[in-house]
Amino acid sequence: MADQENNNRFEQMTLQQKLGLGVGIAAIIALLSGAWMWGQTPDYRVLYSNLSDRDGGAIIESLQQLNIPYKFAEGGGALLVPSGLVHEARMKLASQGLPKGGNVGFELMENQRFGITQFAEQVNYQRALEGELARSIQAIGAVASARVHLAIPKPSVFVKEQLKPTASVVLNLQGGRMLDAGQVSAIVHMVSSSVPEMSSKDVTVVDQNGTLLSASHDGSGNEALDASQLKYVQQIEQNYIKRIESLLIPLLGKENVRAQVTAEIDFARVEQTAEIFKPNQNPAETAVRSQQSSESLNGSGINGGGGVPGALSNQPPVPATAPLTTPATTEPAATDAPNISSSQKDSTVNYEVDRTIRHTVMPVGSIKRLSVAVVVNGNRVTIDAKGKSSSKPFSDEEKEQINNLIRDAVGFDQNRGDALNVQMAAFENNKETVEETPIWQRADMIELAKELLKYGLIAIGMFLIIFKIIKPALAPLTHPTVVAAEDAAHGGHAAGGAHGEGDAAHGGAAGGAEQGGQYSPAVAPYEQSLQTARQIAQQEPKIVASVIKEWVNGNE
Repeated sequence: MADQENNNRFEQMTLQQKLGLGVGIAAIIALLSGAWMWGQTPDYRVLYSNLSDRDGGAIIESLQQLNIPYKFAEGGGALLVPSGLVHEARMKLASQGLPKGGNVGFELMENQRFGITQFAEQVNYQRALEGELARSIQAIGAVASARVHLAIPKPSVFVKEQLKPTASVVLNLQGGRMLDAGQVSAIVHMVSSSVPEMSSKDVTVVDQNGTLLSASHDGSGNEALDASQLKYVQQIEQNYIKRIESLLIPLLGKENVRAQVTAEIDFARVEQTAEIFKPNQNPAETAVRSQQSSESLNGSGINGGGGVPGALSNQPPVPATAPLTTPATTEPAATDAPNISSSQKDSTVNYEVDRTIRHTVMPVGSIKRLSVAVVVNGNRVTIDAKGKSSSKPFSDEEKEQINNLIRDAVGFDQNRGDALNVQMAAFENNKETVEETPIWQRADMIELAKELLKYGLIAIGMFLIIFKIIKPALAPLTHPTVVAAEDAAHGGHAAGGAHGEGDAAHGGAAGGAEQGGQYSPAVAPYEQSLQTARQIAQQEPKIVASVIKEWVNGNE
């Protein structure tokens, strides 16, 4: 019975209502299907990016063997896998030695063939060194890929024919990324430190656009100031400016002082060695280094010397005995004295030389000269006891005090050639007004508006589908009595307006319903509406015909 009533209700629906019901059901099915598919779709994350063609093909082949789904993103520059399988896939690929990387390193030296020539071994070593340097450079975040070319000359036994090695680095930077001077200098020093006897000025760094990134060197060998030296000069100047302002602002006010300092810095590295000899000093006060003396005598010897030759003269001496008494000493005769004709004495004394050796290394970054310019607001406003403001100029004594403060703050040295200029001038009171960007022109507000508009359009679409398509299509099935009564009343009014008999028909329908005594919406609303429509059709067939004609015309 219920199925028959539903079929009757569906048959009583107009063509527009049937189409709306079908569209609403299809929209609901599409929304549910899309939500289910969106919930079932795995979240893909980056497995590897910026792979070479060789590594990419090997990794895809391995993923297919492991039954791991994958897809590409960023125009093929990134390989994506489900988020739950990222770490597992990386570990399995690493066990297979993937990715190998576009640059070969010192693993090239592991598979050396037996009997390889020295030239081939040297070439492999140079390729391995270039690959390792390229890998190290690619570790920098802004570098997508790098290539290193080393020009290592052959060693020579002749000093004049010895050449220094050089290097060239080609960088492929990430989109929208740039390298600052410090990063370029780091790459230059890393390459020069990795190759023996290579100077940093012999390393050239170029980006993918052909722009020279490394500092240029002229033929004279004078290098331009690098970023660290320029930063050091700026720091010194800012320190002197802060010193001046910290002294004058409490006295004159923040808006009444302007100071600028220009510092000339000497970055030359100077080493001096001096050897100083002092004049001869008093020998008594000087240390003796060495002393030598000699004496010589010339003469005929001693008279009466000699013995009688023979056996007695060749006898050994008698053993000596200690006498009990000391014998009296007898002086030799005059004939026993030596006969000396001349004598000579030589004496040489060497003293230490007072010498001083001094090796001096001049500090790098010393200040050669300072130029200080200070402007003080001459419109000094003073307020008296009555509250009246007046302008009072600076006196000569106050100006001299300001000059002395500035000299002491910067360490003014006239012998060094420092310059100081202090001017008293009237400042203008025009304050620059910074125009604030309207809130609707701010980038963050524009992005927020786009997000709100997107979700608003989705909400409006859902609202229209539910309340304009689905709900009207389901109304005949949920409230058939109300719809039939509204259609009957609408038909009665329309026919009455066309033929001038609407009120009579409406009254006849109501009267018929009352006379029948069967109008009870709580008991049988559908049957009562059907009976009312039949009575109207019997009493006023012209009105019913006009209503049906309007329905047919409306459906067409």
